[in-house]
Amino acid sequence: MQYLVRTKTRLLLAICLLWVGSLLYGQSTTKKKILFVVTSHDQKGNTGQKTGYFLSEAAHPWAVLHDAGYDIDFVSPKGGNPPVDAFDLKDSINKRFWHNPAAHQKLAHSLTPDQVRPGDYSAIFYAGGHGAMWDFPDNSKLARIAAEIYENGGIIAAVCHGPAALINIKLSNGRYLIDGKKISGFTNAEEKARHLEAVVPFLLEDKLKQRGGLFELSGPFKPHVAIDNRLITGQNPASATGVGKALLKALKQQ
Repeated sequence: MQYLVRTKTRLLLAICLLWVGSLLYGQSTTKKKILFVVTSHDQKGNTGQKTGYFLSEAAHPWAVLHDAGYDIDFVSPKGGNPPVDAFDLKDSINKRFWHNPAAHQKLAHSLTPDQVRPGDYSAIFYAGGHGAMWDFPDNSKLARIAAEIYENGGIIAAVCHGPAALINIKLSNGRYLIDGKKISGFTNAEEKARHLEAVVPFLLEDKLKQRGGLFELSGPFKPHVAIDNRLITGQNPASATGVGKALLKALKQQ
């Protein structure tokens, strides 16, 4: 009888240890998701020229983070299938991203801001593309999502025209997110080189400086990534991979 009691006790103890171990293992390996934001705007002012999110600025950071095992969701101001610009599938990373079934499904059915739960995400990343200049800055719902992720200890990242989303984000202390922080984005010189300085609603470099950002840049269309703790920004499309790598490094340090 005592032998049976001891055997049952040992069995129960082993089951409990396995259960606790599985919980601890699950907690240690679970990664929160990353939220990618893409524009819903498809026109460059009154020019009749189409725009949208810049494909490589979503694809290249996605590849870095996807390969590291992170789950990525997509949101856009209007939700649904967002417009795409610079659709270059000769770029192998763009092609891989575009033909990834899970990524394509999420992108083609992007969330609306109302569907996003900020607590699910350890980082938010804003892809660029000229469309972002029209529908990112004044989207208060996306701004609240980003502020909550940041104040929960998460990371905010953006590239090229993506930092247009940051100009009106305020933290709970009433200060602008970017005030006093190193930041980069599409420069005045780059906008003028594209002959769009009179088309965009504002020059991004100027606006970021007006909000107190410590603007950094390299030569036109050269890669540049500005890192200020949990704020990571890139200057142009050539900076997209660098932003993805810097974001990955910051996530590993969390």
